[in-house]
Amino acid sequence: MTKAHETLYWAVPIDALLTRLAASAQGLADGEVAARLRRIGPNSVGGEHRTSAPGLLLRQFASPLVLILLFGAGVSLVLRQWVDASIILAIVLGSALLSFVQEYRASHAVDALRQRLALTSRTLRDGAERSVASDALVPGDVVLLAAGNLVPADGVILEANDFLVTEAALTGESLPVEKAPGEVAADAPVSGRSNCVFMGSAVRSGTARVLIVETGCHTQFGAVAARLRRSEPETDFARGVRRFGMMLLNLMIVIVLGVLTVNQLLGRPIAESLLFAVALAVGLSPELLPAIVSVTLAAGARHLARGGVIVRRLEAIENLGSMDVLCTDKTGTLTLGAVSLAEAIDSTGQPSRRVREAGYVNAWFEAGIANPLDTALCAAAKSEGWTAAGLRKLGEIPYDFQRRRLSIIVGDATPQAATRIVTKGAVTDVLAVCAFVAQPDGEAHPLDGAARAALEELSRAQGEAGLRLLGVAERLLDAGARVTREDECAMTFLGFLAFVDPPKPDAAKAIAALEALGIVVKVISGDNRHVTAYVARAVGLDPAAMLTGAEVAKMSDRALAHRARATQLFVEIDPQQKERIVRALQGAGHSVGFLGDGINDAPALHVADVGISVDQAVDVARASADIVLLRRDLDVLRQGVEDGRRTFANTLKYIAITTSANFGNMVSMALMTPLLPFLPLLPKQILLNNFLSDLPSIAISTDRVDPEHVARPQRWDVREVRRFMIVFGLVSSCFDGMTFALLLLVFHADAPLFQTAWFLVSLLTELVVLLVMRTRRPALRSRPSRLLLWSTVAVTGVALLLPWVPGLAPLFGLVALTPAMLAASLGIVLGYAVATELAKQLYYRRQTRPTRRVALRT
Repeated sequence: MTKAHETLYWAVPIDALLTRLAASAQGLADGEVAARLRRIGPNSVGGEHRTSAPGLLLRQFASPLVLILLFGAGVSLVLRQWVDASIILAIVLGSALLSFVQEYRASHAVDALRQRLALTSRTLRDGAERSVASDALVPGDVVLLAAGNLVPADGVILEANDFLVTEAALTGESLPVEKAPGEVAADAPVSGRSNCVFMGSAVRSGTARVLIVETGCHTQFGAVAARLRRSEPETDFARGVRRFGMMLLNLMIVIVLGVLTVNQLLGRPIAESLLFAVALAVGLSPELLPAIVSVTLAAGARHLARGGVIVRRLEAIENLGSMDVLCTDKTGTLTLGAVSLAEAIDSTGQPSRRVREAGYVNAWFEAGIANPLDTALCAAAKSEGWTAAGLRKLGEIPYDFQRRRLSIIVGDATPQAATRIVTKGAVTDVLAVCAFVAQPDGEAHPLDGAARAALEELSRAQGEAGLRLLGVAERLLDAGARVTREDECAMTFLGFLAFVDPPKPDAAKAIAALEALGIVVKVISGDNRHVTAYVARAVGLDPAAMLTGAEVAKMSDRALAHRARATQLFVEIDPQQKERIVRALQGAGHSVGFLGDGINDAPALHVADVGISVDQAVDVARASADIVLLRRDLDVLRQGVEDGRRTFANTLKYIAITTSANFGNMVSMALMTPLLPFLPLLPKQILLNNFLSDLPSIAISTDRVDPEHVARPQRWDVREVRRFMIVFGLVSSCFDGMTFALLLLVFHADAPLFQTAWFLVSLLTELVVLLVMRTRRPALRSRPSRLLLWSTVAVTGVALLLPWVPGLAPLFGLVALTPAMLAASLGIVLGYAVATELAKQLYYRRQTRPTRRVALRT
């Protein structure tokens, strides 16, 4: 196959193009597909990255902290300090392998979850329709597209019926464009190729049969992927991590330059001073943060999957936890989603067989958007034994979100019979094209103002009873007439199709549970106000707190942001208004989740802080969502929110605890360096300390989270992180000062004894603070996870034994402590644990004001 710009396939007749591709309109054979797939490669432009083991391993060494360590090892090698260089390299390798193993397992777990959501395409293979993974398509394949599908590759239209496609990703044009078979000029730009569809565009309405010509990187999308692939908006969590990293970097530069300058003023060797400064920089930084974040998020994603929630984008887990407004449609979420036909009534409200059968005809022949209302009509037709025998479909004007109606053109078996247009859709939009109304006796009267008012009153009464109505109309044309959208006029209104979808029995309980978590549920629905109010009342929402689409259209963005906060029901909403409502709520300071599954939900799903869809949603909705529910159930979503908050809290535990402990130790060493005749810790001891203290942190992803920590939305606040780090870092520094005084003034320790004792104290205090600060409750009343507890105990044992291990102790400059010195060191650690517990209680007691920007609910 050649590249698209060389083939000019849009200017080639279909027969010639089929010959060139060695294909047919009935699709390819399986053997030929396999051969082309091997030769051309998968239909992918690399948007969904799959982690390779070598790439992930190399990424561990690309960290600035690792590069700092490697620089230190290089300095040691130049100065022929082989032992120090070996220790640094061993710690670098150990940390990198630890991070690699955890991230590799996490990434593969997430890849496995994402595969459950892989897009498929309806494809003709050997003349039969099959569901094929979109990345397995090859040039020559024939795919069937309908409203809601994403176009999987570039191709030429073979057949089309009122086929509208949104190509904003390629052309920037937000309005749908119509596509049809034919040829266009060879020099036609992408936007002018009306006979082609392109990867990444979305089918808005209609159906089509498409011959795939280019796949993967040869598509228009693939050719300009670097320019067109929009990066996802930065999440709260990602923004917090970035700001946190900048804060640490600034602090690191100040401490390192200060220590290096002081050591040089004291006349200490440049190599030793440089290695010490490097070790301080590394000691201050939570170098396992990428691995901790990946492991914690992957563990959260796996746990969510067990509850029926699939995470497409890991960062969305924190957004799920920070969400305080959930916007959702009512069908299938607040209602059972089991739509059934309740009745078909005429213009007077009486049961009508004519209306019922017109609805059956329309639903039976409809070939566009699958929807529960048509499914209910077909089920009712089947249960009654109704068939379309004697009717033949002559055409279809598919549903779209501007007209909000669908027309089927039918005739009977005789060619001379009149052509009949049967239309159904939203009541107001069907009435808009009607000039007559059918009476019970079969006669049609003009649809004047009085008749319209009577129909609107009947529609309102049915809606208030909880019934969803569709209007049905028809028109007769001459035999053989070619029908277009313009023929949807001067129609005769037949009556209403009434559907029932009862509220879920547990919906009120689920909404109350979400509100208990600080999440306000708001309904955004295209249904009329009466039906929506009926359902809202049944599930505990306030039907009076309502805005209609007409009212929204008249408001400025500022006015809408003000009104949206107090509104619970947005009714009769146009598809374009959903995105505007989400943005208005965000502008009012809310973190907004949007639950949707339709074509018209995609823009709102994309702009929401967390887009939520369902497994049965159309392709474009699933592709726009961050979270996919395997069951459309608010209680499943509640569990997902709680899991998201637990994941968020556990991630912040590592950041808060590690940085405060490291900060305290580093400040202590920086302050004591000019006061001691030797370094308080050797560079290799700092690195070993940091490595050992990080080992239990991997288990943080398994830790329990106290119930009150999931009771409200949580969001990043770097100022709060900094405050926490300084307060508890200084508590640590106070005990470090006590340790220094004890070792120098009481035990008169020389350099090896001092360094060994303080190595032990600083490591044990970091392990103790992990257990104390992991909860806001008294530490003894909140049990850590078993893995976290026992990994901490194991590292504590290693720390206590290390100074007495022959071979290892001298390697790290450690010596055996006297019993008195060991007892004194352990006493300081115990005192530090008690003091930290008291400081924690005072610290959190002062935070009495509730706030949405909670950073350290650990």
